[in-house]
Order: sequence, then C-alpha cells, then structure tokens
Amino acid sequence: MSRIGKMPVTIPAGVTVTVGAGNVVSVKGPKGELSRTINADLTITIEGSTLTVTRPSDEPTHKSLHGLSRTLIANMVEGCAKGYVKQLEITGVGFKAEPKPFGLQLALGFSHQIQYKAPAGITLTAPQPTQVVIAGPDKEKVGQVAAEIRSLRPPEPYKGKGIKYAGEVIRRKAGKAGGK
Repeated sequence: MSRIGKMPVTIPAGVTVTVGAGNVVSVKGPKGELSRTINADLTITIEGSTLTVTRPSDEPTHKSLHGLSRTLIANMVEGCAKGYVKQLEITGVGFKAEPKPFGLQLALGFSHQIQYKAPAGITLTAPQPTQVVIAGPDKEKVGQVAAEIRSLRPPEPYKGKGIKYAGEVIRRKAGKAGGK
C-alpha cells in the first residue's frame, strides 16, 4: 500500500471540498477556488473533516496514481487554506522589477524592458526593486510562474547576475587567471 496514498487529508475549517460527477474534486477556501479531475478508477470519500483516497487493486497504474492523487488533493486543500508563496531575488547593476497592473515590468540588462503578464489567480508583487514575490492558491501555477520569470535571466556563474530563487546557492567560477 502506498504510504502517502493511505494517509488521510485533513480539511481545515473554512475550506469546503466536494467531489462531483467524473471524480471532479472542487476545493473552496479563503485564498481561492480550485478544481481538478482525478482518475475515475480511484474512489474519494469525505468523512467529517477528513478525505481519503482508495484504489481498487494493486496494479502498477493504480499504485502510481494513488499517492499522486492524494498529494494533488492535499496541495489543493493547503493552497485554498493558506496559499503558496515563492520569492525571487534579482542581482545585477540596474536590474530591477516594478509592479504594474498587468503583472511585472522587468529591467534585466537588455535593450528593452520585459513585461511579464500574470496568469489568472497569481499575484505578483515587488516589495523592493530587487525582490519578486509570487503568491497564489495553485502550487503548480506558482512554481511555473517562478520558473518562467527566473528563465528570463538565469543567474550566471561568474558574477551571479540574474534572477534566482530566494535561498538558492549559485556555484561560482573563478574566471580568468589574470596577468602574469
């Protein structure tokens, strides 16, 4: 039995979970509303404030879907209750982020400003010009947006200029050996 799959998901107060036709799980909470279709072979039961996912057999496909489905539902519940946040740091002379109504305007050393439009449900803020905070209820979207913004100018190994995750360690290279 999957160790992760058999663990029950606790539903916090203020969050409602409903399972519709075709195994569509909908989660509604203070931070937002999410829904996802889970494989029809798995059964999802809600008893009070706990949700359990069970599989019909020990086939390899059912085993692999069991833990995945439980984790996806748990991430939806946590995202609607607390939300997810990723922080990025911008390093470099003249590199900065500016919040705009559509998302972010980034100056990353190119000849032009980059305008990044935030997808629905994601909020982009820049508490300082060298910091970007990405927040939202969907863990997958928050991570994807963070990766897309980081890919605009990944950190380089010589001076460390670029966009990196908060707490990320950049392996530095020595560069040229210098004069004689």
